[in-house]
Amino acid sequence: MKRLIVTADDFGAAPEVNDAVEAAHLGGVLTAASLMVGAPAMADAVARARRMPSLRVGLHLVLTDGRPLLPPSAVPHLVDGSGSFRSNMASAGATIFFNSRARAELAAEIEAQFEAFRATGLTLDHVNAHKHFHLHPTIAGLMVVIGRRFGLRSVRVPLERRDILENVEPGSLPASEWLTAPFARRLGKRLRAQGLLTPDHVFGLRWSGQMTKDRLLGLIRNAPEALSEIYLHPATAGAFAGAAPGYRYREEFAALIAPEIIAAARDSSLRLGGFADFLKSEGEGRVVDASPPNRSVTS
Repeated sequence: MKRLIVTADDFGAAPEVNDAVEAAHLGGVLTAASLMVGAPAMADAVARARRMPSLRVGLHLVLTDGRPLLPPSAVPHLVDGSGSFRSNMASAGATIFFNSRARAELAAEIEAQFEAFRATGLTLDHVNAHKHFHLHPTIAGLMVVIGRRFGLRSVRVPLERRDILENVEPGSLPASEWLTAPFARRLGKRLRAQGLLTPDHVFGLRWSGQMTKDRLLGLIRNAPEALSEIYLHPATAGAFAGAAPGYRYREEFAALIAPEIIAAARDSSLRLGGFADFLKSEGEGRVVDASPPNRSVTS
């Protein structure tokens, strides 16, 4: 059986993102969303999620390109002069790795974000990090240790399969794979050894912000007999406060509700859901249902 999670990242970033998440879940193939708990439209996102109990919502940890939940004075090693997280991830990563005070601040900020998610009353479906900063081993370690106390059971491991990308669009291998893949493989082994659920395959790195209808359709049709996650960044507008340059937000939203995509997702060999729907029972190798057997896909 092909099992597929279709996730929207940056839930709560802006009303336009929240609009797209709601519409794509109710009228398309979106099954999950990753919530930014410190984002401007977070309260609106939570209100919508409460009205859609079938939408699986996880925590999108923000540790770069954003502002901390804690006062900047409480995390001085993590922020720049404006009080925002440092945007140079290589430099920030080195500081976190070598500086014990930075690690203590990082732990406090991660805990604050988990606590903020718990305060929403939503069930924690999964955790990942903005720009996949959880590939950093220190961040990953703290995320797991702290997250366990808040019900962490599932984590994204951003590692794409070359052969499927080539089948969908020849010549589309991710340029940065040489850098991220070794960290992703180590992260996957580490998480699985600790009993956490990770997708067997994740798609969205190569086409981040560029997940057109044809690409999404190709990924669904070429989905392997395993647990896969496809993540996107949908929005109902191409420009809004905090939008990333060059991202094709409206095209990604249109892909999620396209009739061709909905038809492909109805294939009898495919099961859609969130991470919670594919959790393995403890000590067993079989997949058990955590919700109704297959979320209906509307047209």
